[in-house]
Amino acid sequence: MTRLFLKLVETSDPDLLCRALAWLYSFVRPQLRAILVLLGLSLGASLLVLAQPWLTKTLIDDGLLARDFSKLVQVAIAMIAVGILGTVLSGINRYLHTRLSGRILFALRDDLYRHLQQLSPAFYGRKRLGDILSRLDGDVAEIQRFAVDSLFSAVSSVIGLLGAVALMLLLSWQLSLLLALLIPIEVLWLRWMRRKVEREVRSLRERSADVSSFLVETLPAMKFIQAAGQQKRESRRLEGLGQGYMSQLLRVQVTEFFTHAVPGTLTSLSRACAFLIGGYWVIQGTWQLGALIAFSTYLGMAVGPVQSLLGLYVALQRMTVSLGRVMELQQEPVPVRQPESPKPMPEGRGELRLEGVHFAHEQRAGAILRGVDTVIPAGLKVAISGASGVGKSTLIDLLQRFYDPDQGRVLLDGADLRELDLFALRRRIAVVSQDIVLFRGTLAENLAYSAPDASRESLEQVARLARLDSLIESLPMGLDSPLGERGQQLSGGQRQRIAIARALLQDPLILVLDEATSAVDEATEREVIAAIDQLFFGRTRILISHRPSTLAQADIAFRLEHGQLKRLEPEQVSHGH
Repeated sequence: MTRLFLKLVETSDPDLLCRALAWLYSFVRPQLRAILVLLGLSLGASLLVLAQPWLTKTLIDDGLLARDFSKLVQVAIAMIAVGILGTVLSGINRYLHTRLSGRILFALRDDLYRHLQQLSPAFYGRKRLGDILSRLDGDVAEIQRFAVDSLFSAVSSVIGLLGAVALMLLLSWQLSLLLALLIPIEVLWLRWMRRKVEREVRSLRERSADVSSFLVETLPAMKFIQAAGQQKRESRRLEGLGQGYMSQLLRVQVTEFFTHAVPGTLTSLSRACAFLIGGYWVIQGTWQLGALIAFSTYLGMAVGPVQSLLGLYVALQRMTVSLGRVMELQQEPVPVRQPESPKPMPEGRGELRLEGVHFAHEQRAGAILRGVDTVIPAGLKVAISGASGVGKSTLIDLLQRFYDPDQGRVLLDGADLRELDLFALRRRIAVVSQDIVLFRGTLAENLAYSAPDASRESLEQVARLARLDSLIESLPMGLDSPLGERGQQLSGGQRQRIAIARALLQDPLILVLDEATSAVDEATEREVIAAIDQLFFGRTRILISHRPSTLAQADIAFRLEHGQLKRLEPEQVSHGH
C-alpha cells in the first residue's frame, strides 16, 4: 500500500507520506479484530453473490430446458436460501461497518483536535478558522472513507473479480479474452485522468474552505454588518464564493464523469460482443442458453470489481489531497510542551521573577521584550501600563506558558515555568481579558467552566462578589438560564462580570485582569476590585489597564515600553505616566 501510495503521488515528499501513512495506520491498528470479522463477512457475502448466476445457469439448463421439475425445485430452494442468508449477512455487515467507520472517524478527529489544543495563539492568528473547520470535518471524513470503505471495497472487489474470472474461464475461456482486452484500456485511461482529478479536487477543497471562512467571519459580526448597512455587499461576496464553489464542483463532476464514463462504455461494448458471439454459439447448438446468461452476468460482475479497483485510483487522489491538508495541521509544531518529569508546584504566595527575558513574535518584526529583569512581589496588587501593542498581553501569555521566552526564563516562587506541570500552572494563574469567552449553555455552566466540580453555594457566592445579582434576577431561570451563542444578548459589562466570577471560582494563586473592567464605569470598577482585594488578600493580583484610577490603586506599578518593564515611582503613577 505504501509503495502504491508513493508511486501515485510522485510529487510529494516520501518521508512526509510515510509519516502520514503511519499516523493513519495508528488508528486502524486498534480495530484489526473488527476488521478481520468484517473481512470474513465480506468473503461470505461475496461467495453467495457469485453462487447466484451459477444457480441461474443450473435452473435454466438442468431444470427448465431439461424439463426436470425436481431439479427445478431443488435449485429454487437453494436460490431462496442463498438470498436470505445473503440478506442477513449484508445487514450484519452494514451495521458492523458503520460502527467501525464511526470509531475510526472520531478517533482521527479527536487526535487532530487534541493537537490543535496544544498550538499557540499565534497559529490561530494566522490561520483562517473556516479552513481549519474544513480540514477537521470534510478532509478527515474523506481520509476515513478511504481507510475503511475503500479497504472493504477493495477486498470485496478482489474476491468478486477472482471468483467471476474463474467461473468465466470455466464457462468459456475464449469469451474471457474480452476481459483481458478491457482491463488494460481502462487502466491506461484512469492513469491519464489521475492528475487532473487530483488538481480539481484540491481546488474544490480550497473553494469550500473559502465559503466556511466567510461564514465564520461574518455570522458573529452580523450586528456590525447591519449597523454599517453592508448586508448587500456581504451577500454579493457570499454569492461570488458560492458561484466559484459551484463552478469548481461542476468541473470535478465533469472530470469524474469522464473518468468513469469511458470504462462504463467499454463494459457495455464488451457485454454486447459477448452476447453476439455467445448467442451465435447457442443458435448453433454448441453452447447452452443458461451458460450464456451466466457468463454475461459474470462478465458484469468481473467488470464491476475492476472499475471499483480502478476507482480507488480516483479515491486515492481525493484522499491524498485531504491527507496532505490534514497533515499540514498535524505537522504544525507545538511550541510549548508538557515537561516529561514535571516538578511539583512550589509552595509560595505567587512571586514572579523575569530574568533576561527576550521574546519576539514570528509574524512581527523586532523583539517585543528585550532582556526584561523584573520581580513582581507575591501577595501585592501590581499594575502594568503601556501603549497598545507594546506587549502587555504577550507578557501575560508568557506567564501562562502559551509561549516560552526566546532567551531568559520566568520563575514562579523560584521555579522555572518550563519545569512545572503545564495544566497545574495554568490553573494557578487566572486571566480575565477584554475578549470574554462564553459558551452555549446556562449561566451556571459558564461560571463553573474552569471549576466544573464547584458547588451551588460557591457559584452563588462568586456571583454576588462579581455583582451579578441584578443579572441573575433579570433572567427567567436565574443561574440555570441559557445564555445563547456567545452570550450576545448580554452587555459588555455583564460578560466581564461573568468572566471575573469564573476566575474567582477557579481560586488561583495569581489573578490577572487584562483590561477586564474596561466595559464598566469607574465606580463599578472600584467596587469589583475592592471585592477582589478582599477575596484575594495576600495573593498576587496583576492589573493591566489604561485608566489612571486603576494604576493609582496598585501597590506597585510598572510601565512596559521599548521592550523593558520599568517600575514607576509613586509620583509617576499619580501623574498617569
